[in-house]
Amino acid sequence: MNCNKLDNNMFPLIPAQTPVLVTGASNQIGHFLLPHLQQAGWQVTAISRQATTRPDWQQLDLQTAELSIYQPTVLIHIAPLSLLPVLLEKLPNNAPLQRLITFSSTSRFTKINSNNFKEQQIVTQLTQAEQAIINICLARQIPYTIFRPTLVYGCGLDKNISFIARFIQRFGFFPLIGSGVGLRQPVHADDLALACLQVLNNPTTFNKSYNLSGGETLSYRAMVEHVFTTLGKKPRILVIPEQIFYRLANLLRIFPMFRHVSGEMVSRMKTDLCFASTDAVQDFAYTPRAFTQSTLGILSQK
Repeated sequence: MNCNKLDNNMFPLIPAQTPVLVTGASNQIGHFLLPHLQQAGWQVTAISRQATTRPDWQQLDLQTAELSIYQPTVLIHIAPLSLLPVLLEKLPNNAPLQRLITFSSTSRFTKINSNNFKEQQIVTQLTQAEQAIINICLARQIPYTIFRPTLVYGCGLDKNISFIARFIQRFGFFPLIGSGVGLRQPVHADDLALACLQVLNNPTTFNKSYNLSGGETLSYRAMVEHVFTTLGKKPRILVIPEQIFYRLANLLRIFPMFRHVSGEMVSRMKTDLCFASTDAVQDFAYTPRAFTQSTLGILSQK
């Protein structure tokens, strides 16, 4: 966690009528975040690359666009983190950005020793982007909060739980390396959306970073079994030796549905990927739901 001392009196509470920009709003966190913000009375403008006719939604390519901030504004960035430093650097020095909340990932820790070049790039991008954001925000006196969630699920837009579900639906079974004992902490996207509201006006969370895990720690195998149950199917798990699985993963990547599968990802099935959310619980009463008590929402998106 990165924490820098602040004079909290410098940052008065932000009125609910203040405009809130949500970048990357079409992703799974945005699916839950936008309604929560609107119900709480915030003036929300959603930004994404997707075209829409909704008046509160702007189509922008954040790789080339500049944000327009002419009045006191909150920015919640849930688009790729690597885009944020450039967006902040493009802002005029007098842009009245009052608050920043953004999402990184615990992947910056879990993939740090990966032999996969793309995964090494992810670690580098996340690490460099976090530090750049911190430097810019401290220089401009913009109170920031960085969230690093674990395995995100919730409305069928992820590449983890939803991938498992689609595989089961197509083939009727799911393959595991060995016994699948690696521990996981799936976190629901709605709990992450609620965390944004919990920290928005909470000075205790200013200039801090939090690892956010789900409310339950369970083995990879148990996680897969719950997906079977949610789909109304009896668990059918095929245990495959590691070397055979590596070869299978390489073959599967031929198909678009499995393009993200890699040997490194497969090997992590037997590795514990757990993070404590103690600071989040203490600072803003973070209370994520248990995975096995969730209906997942894995079928809500096609």
